[in-house]
Amino acid sequence: MAEEHKHEESIMEKIAEKIHGHDNSSSSDSDDEKKASSIKTKIFRLFGREKPVHKVFGGGKPADIFLWRNKKVSGGVLGAATLSWILFELLQYNLLTLFGHVSILALAVLFLWSSATTFIHKKPPHIPEVHIPEEVALQLASGLRIEINRGFTILRNIALGRELKKFLMVVAGLWVLSKVGSSCNFLTLIYIATVLLFTVPVFYEKYEDKVDHFGEKAMKEIKKQYAVLDEKVLSKVMSKIPRGAFNKKKD
Repeated sequence: MAEEHKHEESIMEKIAEKIHGHDNSSSSDSDDEKKASSIKTKIFRLFGREKPVHKVFGGGKPADIFLWRNKKVSGGVLGAATLSWILFELLQYNLLTLFGHVSILALAVLFLWSSATTFIHKKPPHIPEVHIPEEVALQLASGLRIEINRGFTILRNIALGRELKKFLMVVAGLWVLSKVGSSCNFLTLIYIATVLLFTVPVFYEKYEDKVDHFGEKAMKEIKKQYAVLDEKVLSKVMSKIPRGAFNKKKD
């Protein structure tokens, strides 16, 4: 009986050790997962980005075009934009005149070609049906809608006096935009924005770790300078503005 009792105690001890070891391993695994997640959360991304660059642009075909996933389509779009800028800006070509001349030439060539095939008993030229896919149009419209609504929200918060930092940033951005607009016309500005849209995101995606590291240092320096400006100038200016009148109006 004593031997059986000792044998049962040894079995129970082994089971307890296994359970204890399993608990320790699971707790260590959970600790490792927490450490890994905390390390991931510490990675700095520009503008607080949490998604990949492809997802930021909405994913799908529009993001593939901007990030040069399909080099033929991306190059064609950028080439068409460059050709349009050369024609309208450098050669001073009129949009309606160009559209009319190109349409007349294309229709005349296709009409004569199709008519000639009936006399020589050959197949007419294959003219594909061109249409804009609904999915692509919806993705572009959805992405634009989200960004426009976000911009309206930021402008509303600034107008209500809630975001002093963003107010200064928006004023600086609008001032730079006015200076750029005074030096070039609207078409050139659109072309510059198109070129930047087709170059900056793809380079950022390729070197995002280096750019984010540099951006983190820049943001820290900007925050330091803003703290000094806030302490010496902004806080004094805001303290002199009477807030009682605004509170009475709200009541």
